[in-house]
Amino acid sequence: MEAEQVNSQVRVQLSTPQPDIVLPERSRRILVNTNLRRYGLSSLVNTILGNEKPIPFDFLINGIFLRSSLDDYLTQHAISSETTLKIEYVKAAIPPIHLASFEHDDWVSAVDILSTTSPAQRWSNPGGQMPGHERILSASYDGLLRVWNMSSQITATSPSAGNGGHRSSIKAAKFVSPSQIASSGTDRTVRLWKYQEASDDSPAVMSPHIELYGHKASVDSIAVHQPSSRLLSASADHTVCLWSTRKSDAPTVPDSSLPANSSRGAKRRKPGPAISTSQRGCLSTLKSHTAPVSSVIFAPNDPTVAYSAAWDHGLRTWDLPTSTPIETRSAAHALLSLAAMPHLNLVAAGTSARHITLIDPRASATNIVAMTLRGHTNAVVSLATDPNNTYGLASGSHDGTCRVWDVRSTKTDKEGRVGQSMYSVGRESIGGESRTSGDGVKVFGVLWDPDVGILSAGEDKRVQINRGKGAGPVAQS
Repeated sequence: MEAEQVNSQVRVQLSTPQPDIVLPERSRRILVNTNLRRYGLSSLVNTILGNEKPIPFDFLINGIFLRSSLDDYLTQHAISSETTLKIEYVKAAIPPIHLASFEHDDWVSAVDILSTTSPAQRWSNPGGQMPGHERILSASYDGLLRVWNMSSQITATSPSAGNGGHRSSIKAAKFVSPSQIASSGTDRTVRLWKYQEASDDSPAVMSPHIELYGHKASVDSIAVHQPSSRLLSASADHTVCLWSTRKSDAPTVPDSSLPANSSRGAKRRKPGPAISTSQRGCLSTLKSHTAPVSSVIFAPNDPTVAYSAAWDHGLRTWDLPTSTPIETRSAAHALLSLAAMPHLNLVAAGTSARHITLIDPRASATNIVAMTLRGHTNAVVSLATDPNNTYGLASGSHDGTCRVWDVRSTKTDKEGRVGQSMYSVGRESIGGESRTSGDGVKVFGVLWDPDVGILSAGEDKRVQINRGKGAGPVAQS
């Protein structure tokens, strides 16, 4: 019996990167039963910390979440129970709860936010946006942009087509700065808008600033980098275009790129006041893809580098100063969305095959596909990184859900080790229920803000906000 008791225990060394939950030195190396799973280990750590209100913890061994008993882990990895097992513990991810939904008149294709920590705010005036005064930008298939406050009230709406607005559905929208917005759509244009809020209770104003012409088909994705005054766009015409957000730097648009009913002066006369909007062309056109380009992003650590994904299964790395593709990675399926995970040297790509592929875009990479994340039941069309966790992602899919991922959460199936989602977030418009096809509730866009939460845009004509926190710290750069 004594030998059997020894064999059912293993010595563990517990550590955490989160300073507020560090164990006393004397309690970090302890002997535990091998039948313990996550819940048992979590109870143990809470007891040692003396927490009156238990904190749910997750546990990692060799960088992977423990999803079995310690005994099963030791057996699966052929590790002796005589070994001291190093286990890292972190606060567990909290399931995202529904906070609010903003209703529209038509499908909502994209969403962005202006907050204390959003890129547009950080680039222009760090800390300038007070908590509680965030602004949410939505783009809709009705051809309108809307800016909302956190009370679900519209503070500004873009003009109609006759007054300088988009002539058809909008597919993408971003805050460039607190005073500038960019959008693109099926009318083949990218547009820049001036955005100004009044000091009193008057409505904010969104007015046309620059119309950018150069694409020959729908412009489905944009990315902005305000410090360099650069904007990227991805189009169904198989190209990526690089633009300037400053009128003075933008070249004249060629006549061949202008719509047939537009004159060089871009002055449209309609009943009421005349609308005059400057028209400009692109700085360069990036050509290499052989099918519609679905997504484009700037490299997080180098704005002279970009990544693009397309229906030709290709992920291209671009050198923007020379407009040259410097690396190409080929996947097994059409790529529909992108998000960079710089601390892991990976780019996440959503696919038409219902999964997310983690790709190493570096020329030195020997293992191009680092991992596959599985769980969605329809195309993955939008991705956003977790701002509180360098290992985390949120994904939006045509199956009508957003999923929350941590690439350290894995399982083993017939294909080997694959990622599994931490949580699935359904559309509140249908009570959060799951629909395999996603009919009526397809998610088109997703964004993750550290303060507001996960924002998603969908076919149910809503922007939905869910809030939850991920597991693990942000890596220090």
